[in-house]
Amino acid sequence: MALAAACEPVLAAPERAEGAVRALDAELSGELAIGCAPSALATVAAPLVAELAVRHPRLRPRSVQADPEEAVPRLRQRRLDLAVTYAYPLLGAPPAAGTTAVPLFDDPLCLALPQALLHACRNAGFTPRIAHECADLRSGLWLVATGQAVSILPKLLCDATPPGVAVRELPGPGRTLDVLVRAGTETQSAVAATLAALTSLTSPTSPAPASPPAPPAPLTAR
Repeated sequence: MALAAACEPVLAAPERAEGAVRALDAELSGELAIGCAPSALATVAAPLVAELAVRHPRLRPRSVQADPEEAVPRLRQRRLDLAVTYAYPLLGAPPAAGTTAVPLFDDPLCLALPQALLHACRNAGFTPRIAHECADLRSGLWLVATGQAVSILPKLLCDATPPGVAVRELPGPGRTLDVLVRAGTETQSAVAATLAALTSLTSPTSPAPASPPAPPAPLTAR
């Protein structure tokens, strides 16, 4: 473990050297692979692709849906250039070795429950019963809409709730959204430009992203 930790600055040095060479180009170009957690595709990845199309027309951003456990290995293997991920502070997970994390914004947790149960459940202390299992948290809101379930999910997924569902933000820490890059690549021109665009887009006072000059590339079904 000590040897691996000592090697991290050595591995970062070639990345910085590559960034210095790429900085000689007058205009950013080439493909940029951006991993993104599914819950942030609509609110982060899509506006980012549109913003980069306006700022750097010759850059070809390619978004890849990937949860953190998938994105980190791909980032290390150079199959991704950046990865928009999330972390829950209460879990205390350390940053992935060999990566640099840039915080984007906090995403609080919300309680989604049928509107008829708002008063009945107030101040009630009980252990919840797991009635349903659903991997897609947003789709789980339709189970809440039946009146037979409640759910806790990130606020990013609560933008379009089904009729009959009430959403209440929970106190305390939720999760944080970060963008990960390989250590040493944060100074590379394309990566630095993408980080700047992300910071601008996710700032609380940022304006809506500009529309791209051309229609978006078609999605490939898998």
